[in-house]
Amino acid sequence: MVDFSGLLRPGMGVWWSQAAAEPRPLVDELLAQAGAFGPLRLFTGLSWNDQLAQSISPTDTMVSYGGLGALRDLGATNQLEVVPCHYSALPRMFAEHRLPCDAGLLQVSPPDVDGMCSLGIGVDYMADAIDHTSLLFAEINAQMPAIPGSPRIPLRRFAGTVETDRPLQEESARPPGDVDRAIARHIAELVDDGDTIQIGIGATGAAVCDALAGHRDLGVHTGMITDGVMRLIDKGVVTGARKQVDVGLAVAGTALGSSELYTRAADLPLLFRPTSYTHAPQTLSQLSSLVAVNFAIEVDLTGQVGAEMSRGTYLGAVGGQVDFARAAALTGRRSIVALRSTMRGRSSIKFGLDEGVVTTARADVDCVVTEHGIAHLRGQPLAERRRRLIAIAAPEFREELASAVRAAS
Repeated sequence: MVDFSGLLRPGMGVWWSQAAAEPRPLVDELLAQAGAFGPLRLFTGLSWNDQLAQSISPTDTMVSYGGLGALRDLGATNQLEVVPCHYSALPRMFAEHRLPCDAGLLQVSPPDVDGMCSLGIGVDYMADAIDHTSLLFAEINAQMPAIPGSPRIPLRRFAGTVETDRPLQEESARPPGDVDRAIARHIAELVDDGDTIQIGIGATGAAVCDALAGHRDLGVHTGMITDGVMRLIDKGVVTGARKQVDVGLAVAGTALGSSELYTRAADLPLLFRPTSYTHAPQTLSQLSSLVAVNFAIEVDLTGQVGAEMSRGTYLGAVGGQVDFARAAALTGRRSIVALRSTMRGRSSIKFGLDEGVVTTARADVDCVVTEHGIAHLRGQPLAERRRRLIAIAAPEFREELASAVRAAS
């Protein structure tokens, strides 16, 4: 057990690692002790801690860049404060102490002979936040792999540690269905051999990876490496041979998948880098072959994308969508946004975004894809964009959308 009471004070800000690198034992201990040292300002990204909503003190504040995983439950009870920002902005906001960073909780590998612990498969914003955080605490997990090239931290840097030997959290996404596979087939048509791809996570992302199995010499530069990418590496599809930077390597900030992915990560041609590298405009602008594949909740008839909220609740985030979409549209090959044509019995292609929140601007979207086809938007005026987007909407909603356009004319 780590005793936080002598080190943390009321009002301090504490961040912790996300996704499979979330240091659950440390987080649980922090929340259990929080009442002893007063209110805290907390920050994390994707969390699978299903007890978070019950454990967090009413006096504490949970801050994040979106409503991902278990944070959705906090959002539903107004316990979550979302900072709308591009993922590429996180390093600067930690540097300026605009995000909680008095203390940080990490999950790391056991120290090597030099007393250095690897961040393993969980590098992304954590690697950038470390330099601006005075107090660090570590879960030293015997099952966190020491990945070659991942940032390392000296054991002496930690104010407290806890040793564990537990499996890394596996992704629990549903398997792809028929709609996911239909969308993926259309996306695969837009990817050429030798392209460098960025793919969002989830069932549709997995289906896209499966649909790319017939391609050659693809590169990968993305936020999260998944099992789908591992399978493409195994098949010889992802080689990175034609990438403009990091040739021969798939680059990401973290891994999100199965125990097999985590176990094999150290032996695969993967490079885990901080957000200040993976999402930086100066990095992405070098990838002239970049194809960004992102997912949305809703898209309006001009091509504006909503990927954050549904019916007043945060379900997603700005995340890295705009970072990659803009780079792909301006200096890369193509920016693709994909979504199911319906959600909860309603059209996802809409005359106007229901939430009024634009995640990605229409100027950064080259193609919109649903299971009904591809709407090529690059270089198209508004009237033609509307026509093409209606054509890939669910058939039962097309006339309704066309009527809304006529009524507004």
